[in-house]
Amino acid sequence: MTAGTPFPVAPTGTVDLAVQGMTCASCVARVEKRLNRVPGAQATVNLALESAHVELRPVDGETPDAEALVEAVRKAGYEATVTGGTGSAAPAHDGHHDGAMPGMDPAEHALSGHTMAPGHEMDPDEDTSAPTDERGTDLRRRLRVATVLSVPVVLLSMIPALQFTGWQWLVTVLALPVATWAAWPFHRAAARAARHGASTMDTLVSIGIIAAVGWSLWALLFGGAGMLGMTMTPTLWPAADSHGGMPELYFEVAAVVTTFLLAGRYAEHRSRRRAGDALRALLDLGAKEVALLVTGADGRRTERRVPIGQLSAGDEFAVRPGEKVATDGIVVEGSSAVDTSLLTGEPVPVDVSPGDEVTGATLNTSGHLVVRATRVGEDTRLAQIGRLVTRAQTGKAPVQRLADRISAVFVPVVLVLAVGTLAVWLLSGGSAQAAFTAAVAVLIIACPCALGLATPTALLVGTGRGAQLGILIKGPETLEQTRTIDTVVLDKTGTLTEGRMELVDVIAVGGHEHRDEFLRLAAAVESRSEHPIAQAIARAADTADLDVHEFANHAGRGVEGVVRAPHTGITLGRRVLVGRPGWLSEQGITVDDGLAAGFAAAEQDGATAVMAAWDGAARAALVLRDPLKPTSAQAVDDLRALGLRPVLLTGDNAGAARRVAAEVGIDDTDVIAQVLPADKVDRVTALQRAGARVAMVGDGVNDAAALATADLGLAMGTGTDVAIEAADVTLVRGDLRSAAQSIRLSRRTLRIIKQNLFWAFAYNVAAIPLAALGLLNPMIAGAAMAFSSVLVVTNSLRLRRFR
Repeated sequence: MTAGTPFPVAPTGTVDLAVQGMTCASCVARVEKRLNRVPGAQATVNLALESAHVELRPVDGETPDAEALVEAVRKAGYEATVTGGTGSAAPAHDGHHDGAMPGMDPAEHALSGHTMAPGHEMDPDEDTSAPTDERGTDLRRRLRVATVLSVPVVLLSMIPALQFTGWQWLVTVLALPVATWAAWPFHRAAARAARHGASTMDTLVSIGIIAAVGWSLWALLFGGAGMLGMTMTPTLWPAADSHGGMPELYFEVAAVVTTFLLAGRYAEHRSRRRAGDALRALLDLGAKEVALLVTGADGRRTERRVPIGQLSAGDEFAVRPGEKVATDGIVVEGSSAVDTSLLTGEPVPVDVSPGDEVTGATLNTSGHLVVRATRVGEDTRLAQIGRLVTRAQTGKAPVQRLADRISAVFVPVVLVLAVGTLAVWLLSGGSAQAAFTAAVAVLIIACPCALGLATPTALLVGTGRGAQLGILIKGPETLEQTRTIDTVVLDKTGTLTEGRMELVDVIAVGGHEHRDEFLRLAAAVESRSEHPIAQAIARAADTADLDVHEFANHAGRGVEGVVRAPHTGITLGRRVLVGRPGWLSEQGITVDDGLAAGFAAAEQDGATAVMAAWDGAARAALVLRDPLKPTSAQAVDDLRALGLRPVLLTGDNAGAARRVAAEVGIDDTDVIAQVLPADKVDRVTALQRAGARVAMVGDGVNDAAALATADLGLAMGTGTDVAIEAADVTLVRGDLRSAAQSIRLSRRTLRIIKQNLFWAFAYNVAAIPLAALGLLNPMIAGAAMAFSSVLVVTNSLRLRRFR
């Protein structure tokens, strides 16, 4: 089934597979094709995570089982292990992962999406960039050895003045470990592709290395190039009597190609390793221990610190001020303000009291709570958000690498041309050495050194320049996505706004002349409270010359205390109350109609407000907002200038959302408010279904799944680690203007990559006919290849001037 073809019925289950051995886009296409041939299966395969997510629907009353899917992957030439799923096709889990590598934690192994089928022993080099610590260590070791050995090989081969007596034998000794041991991952992957009738970048690399080394060894041992005192001087084309000339050595070609490609593969390993970090960071938000309340035989209740895994639904546990709520539950005793910003991204803490629900991983800011657990482990809201992020990452289409797409056609053509060149020379009466020289020149000129550099060098320079500007780009797939983006979804809190409450207005009875004094009295009382709203009010006034006595905190309702200046009698003090109007009424406080109207208007407009009262009457309404960042309006204008449609998506109320939208210039029709965290993914998906190519900018854990679902995810660097890891781009400074800048940089980098790929192939295509006609010996072919690499790198360096 092709993408976009609807199934007549909803899926009845899903199966998640770990697919081992994929190295490029053509591998992904083969696995997807095989899985989609299974009746009732629709598969999405992810190269970075080495995983497949398969939706199952009944066909003729039967639903495919997991074994049929695993067998389909094997028929494509790869190994698969079932790692999870839902419905009747889901495997029974006993906590044991047969495919886990020895010595690796099963959960960590599943996160990396890298498992082997039961009974299958993994060869150390089967996956050239597996996201495991062992693979990273192995690649780094091979890269270091290849670099150290390749430098003298290149210098001795390319500079005749350095060619001392016997230099060619030293070059042989140095180059062979590079071409064999260091390049072994490429040879193995190329052999795997060849067994299934395919060709990839690894095929080009392996053929180039083998051709260069094979020819060089023949020339050294049988062609006379091994004579002591021989020097290597390049010629523009083989002499007519080339059968009597001395063949050239091309060890430096093999060494350089291996070293550059190892560097690229190591970078790929590191990006794949980060693919699972978002989920790790998300799961780490949860509390590790819990203060379990245990009732003894004597009826006394005591606290016992136990690991979170020992907590069961129905257990009661204590949460002290400053501690995380261990799991989802209901408050049994106590009142407090709970900071939910880690999960919701919204800055205003939620007041809770007995009977209210609390969510695991939220922060208790003030009072002591006793909570009864209602959901634990995989049933918690935190775990559900974790699954959302995982699903969104798995569902993201893998990048179709340009080099792989071209090489699928390019490699067979080059091989046919090389064989044809050899045959034509022999049939036309040329010598075997002339024929072999021309054929090898064809292979060498097609060696993908510049092709291998085209993407990594542009990425290196582009991402390096981005880092200087506070923009972190994760990989080439990000660049391709920026090309088609037409809609940008903006989270409100922490993205357009500062993400913290500030006092913006004081509505005072009697006019503004009393405003400062009323604020000082309210701020003095609030300074004794730990509530974030209270702290915002306290920061707005200087109360150093005021004392507060008899302070009382009524959690979720308000605070009160007697305020007086130092060294004055107690009779000169005022009992000040600050809180919600309902609580003030209960205390016998009267509220002026004008003040009540101002209070209601502020809250209707999306602000948070409290009242301050003394002497039996409310005196002022204190209005707080999450203030707009000073650069947000300019940032929205910059996004519009790129042809993007800005959409505001927030969990906050409609009034606050519309006010912020109006300030930054977003149309009311493009405001989506009061969206729950789980629903943000649905809203992004709805925009995509309507034909939009969506970029998402956010900063909270609640944004992480939407960031991963969007075609392009941009996370504010001032936000949570989970959002940053789930996104494709991180804006380190937390300045939204960087979003437009990052899209411009990504598009420029993609353009440079395409130019590089064009020039890399243009050199090859232009020089192949010359090589086939015997007008280029392999040494000059290697030099031309090296020059194409220099051109590619120079072109990439233009990105350093990006502003």
